[in-house]
Amino acid sequence: MFTGIIQATGKITSIKDQGGDIRLGIHTGKLDLSDVALGDSIAVNGVCLTAVELPGDGFVADVSRETLSLTSLGELAGGSPVNLEKALTLASRLGGHLVSGHVDALGKVISREEDARSVQFVVEAPAELAKYIVHKGSITVDGVSLTVNGVNGARFELNIVPHTLQETIMGSYRPGSKVNLEVDLVGRYLERLLLGDKAAEPKAKEVTRDQLRKAGFIES
Repeated sequence: MFTGIIQATGKITSIKDQGGDIRLGIHTGKLDLSDVALGDSIAVNGVCLTAVELPGDGFVADVSRETLSLTSLGELAGGSPVNLEKALTLASRLGGHLVSGHVDALGKVISREEDARSVQFVVEAPAELAKYIVHKGSITVDGVSLTVNGVNGARFELNIVPHTLQETIMGSYRPGSKVNLEVDLVGRYLERLLLGDKAAEPKAKEVTRDQLRKAGFIES
C-alpha cells in the first residue's frame, strides 16, 4: 500500500525485452533506499513494482504483460522521468489516501491552463471509471494523490499547486499526455458490497463485435 505522496522523481535507465514483458532499471535520485530490501515494493508512476535487483543507485523491476496493457510503463524510454514512492509502513503519515498501486486504466490530459501559480488540468478517464470519480473525492494520477475539483461525465478537473508541479512529473504534462489512473478503493469495495449475494454469481460473458461478425449478425 501507498499514500500517493511522491517521495522523489527518478528516471528510467534501462528497458530490456524479456520475451513479452519487460525489465526496467530505475535510477531513484534522492529516494532513500537504505531500508529497501529485495522483494520490497516501490510505486513507479503509481504502479506497484517489486525490486528484484538493488544496484545501489536505484532498483530493477519486472513488468508483466498485464501491467503493460493497463499502464503507461510500456511507453517509457531511457531517461523518462518517473514518480517514486516506497510502500508505507504502520508508522507512516497518511498524508494522501490509501493507494494500492494497482492501476485501473489510462487517462488522457485534455487541457492545461495556468491559474496564478497553480495549474488546472482536465483529465479524461475511460467511461467505465466515471462512476468512481466524485467531486472533492480522491483519485491517483501517476501515483499522486489528488482531490477532484470538478466532474463532467468522464472528465475531471485538478488544481495542482507549485510544490506538486516541482516535486512530481506533473509539471511536464501537456494535452494528450497519458496518465495512470487509480480510483479510490472505497468506491470499489462499496460497489462489490452492494451486490450482496449476487457477488457470488458468475459474471456473464460479454458478446463482442468480433463474435457477432463471425456469427453473421453484422457485416465486417
